Amino acid sequence: MQSMKEGAANAAASAKAGMEKTKASIQEKGEKMTAHDPMEKEMATEKKEERKAEAELRKQEAREENAAAKQAARAGGHTTYTTGAPGAAYGGATGHDPRV
Repeated sequence: MQSMKEGAANAAASAKAGMEKTKASIQEKGEKMTAHDPMEKEMATEKKEERKAEAELRKQEAREENAAAKQAARAGGHTTYTTGAPGAAYGGATGHDPRV
């Protein structure tokens, strides 16, 4: 059961990161279209790369948190799974997942 929860939480984190990366690419295209010089276009590309790197970092952090929650559950602790969004853990402070 814990593996399924971890897998679902990891899938949600991956999906969120994918959406953030896509959004960064779309924003870059818009910024490049309105840019008037090559420097602005380069800055748009750099911003996109930063956003994508941050999304990937958040995804990895969520995966680590989910793995730790799974280990805690095995040890008899409370479980909290994240979606990769800051403050978006299932169950809040109690560690209780109301969806189960």
